Amino acid sequence: MQKLQTPYYLIDEQALRRNLEIIDTVRKQSGAKVLLALKCFATWSVFDLMRQYMDGTTSSSLYEVKLGYQKFGGETHAYSVAFADHEIEEVVANCDKIIFNSIAQLERYAHHADGKPVGLRLNPGVSCAGFDLADPARQFSRLGEGDMQRIESVLDRIEGVMIHNNCENDDLDRFDQLLSDVEARYGSILRKLKWVSLGGGISFTAPGYPVEAFCERLRQFAEEYDVQVYLEPGEATVRHTATLEVTVLDIGFNGKKLAVVDSSTEAHMLDLLIYRETAPLGEEEGEHEYMICGKTCLAGDIFGEGRFRAPLKVGDRLSIGDAAGYTMVKKNWFNGVNMPSIAVKEANGSVRVVRDFSFDDYVNSLS
Repeated sequence: MQKLQTPYYLIDEQALRRNLEIIDTVRKQSGAKVLLALKCFATWSVFDLMRQYMDGTTSSSLYEVKLGYQKFGGETHAYSVAFADHEIEEVVANCDKIIFNSIAQLERYAHHADGKPVGLRLNPGVSCAGFDLADPARQFSRLGEGDMQRIESVLDRIEGVMIHNNCENDDLDRFDQLLSDVEARYGSILRKLKWVSLGGGISFTAPGYPVEAFCERLRQFAEEYDVQVYLEPGEATVRHTATLEVTVLDIGFNGKKLAVVDSSTEAHMLDLLIYRETAPLGEEEGEHEYMICGKTCLAGDIFGEGRFRAPLKVGDRLSIGDAAGYTMVKKNWFNGVNMPSIAVKEANGSVRVVRDFSFDDYVNSLS
């Protein structure tokens, strides 16, 4: 790895397999089907491994539908906040189910479904979300239909629903409460359906999560309403499976010791900025504290602060943790900073680079 030019994302197949094995346990014990949420992670070089443990993919756009259909296989669910006239036929051609965000979209495009199962997104008005920005039940949310009468008016046109009201929810009791709220509100509707997707945002691969109790709750729900349950994990699938490998370019002091690296939060780990979070850095027992900074002109381009066992120096390599979810799908060319390569660490310890980016890629992304 020391020979690879930084920056690069390093996906650890063994760590990924650990999450996938938990996912497979949930499938077997609960009867739920599990789809990868491509909005979070779409690095298809590891799909050969992932499809052994998952049932397919779910999407947020035409391009994600096509990627799931062409590169992952299995079941391909098509969803978007809004489909467009010019793309709906191609969406249908590349999916097994299509889920509409609104009744207006359902009425506009359901006749294009060509006999494929049709679903509708519901918004029960309750959720678990630590950030208003990501809260699907926030005030004036456009994500799904909530009115019982309107939903009942189209029940004869749908086979299933998608209810995505969890976001980084690692509390089984809170999940149970939210699901009970859904049952109380939509129970009569659920009994008329064939399938229900509970979306993503459920942190059931987190250490210590009560997986068996989670499976029991899913199984009980499926049996009560006689539906096939789907889960759509994104972050839960790839949590703690990748790092962003960087090199220290400069050392400074601005009231704090700082190290500038050959990467950027805005370009390569954008969610750190959006949600004002800090990346996992350094070692807990380290005595030397540094602020790790990106190399762009953005004043707030900071990965966070970490402790290290020895003073940092130019040329040192650092690993920035939890760099799988919402990173590679969001990376961009801000400041023209070199796009990180993507590498995979295989079970035998060998590392293979699966994608490099060049100046030509930068030029071709513009006009």
